[in-house]
Order: sequence, then structure tokens, then C-alpha cells
Amino acid sequence: MGNNYEFNIIEQLDEGDRYKIKYFIKLLIQQEKYNKLKKEIQSRRKEIEHGEVLTHDEIWTNLDV
Repeated sequence: MGNNYEFNIIEQLDEGDRYKIKYFIKLLIQQEKYNKLKKEIQSRRKEIEHGEVLTHDEIWTNLDV
């Protein structure tokens, strides 16, 4: 079944049910979109807890600026 068929089904729903579907789709997209960022933040937190942070000079040196 193609996308057009699926959209036609959604259009047949009442406004409240369409809102629910849009809400859950938005949640799914956000989870996928931010999953990589969440993992990065978690790994950085572990580094900070162990004192593994870069100084200001180290950051600029790594950037060759």
C-alpha cells in the first residue's frame, strides 16, 4: 500500500484522532532526531565526571586556529 492510501485513511479520522496521530509521529521523529545527541551528551557527562575535559587552549589548538 502506498503513502496516498495511508494519508487517505488519516484524512477520514476525526480531528481529535488526527491530532493524536500527529502527536505520536512528532514524538517518534524527535526520538530519532535527538537520539545521537543524547548519546553524545551522556558520553560527555562521563568524561566530565572523570575530569576528562579540554582547556580553552587545547580546543583552539585542536582547531588549528
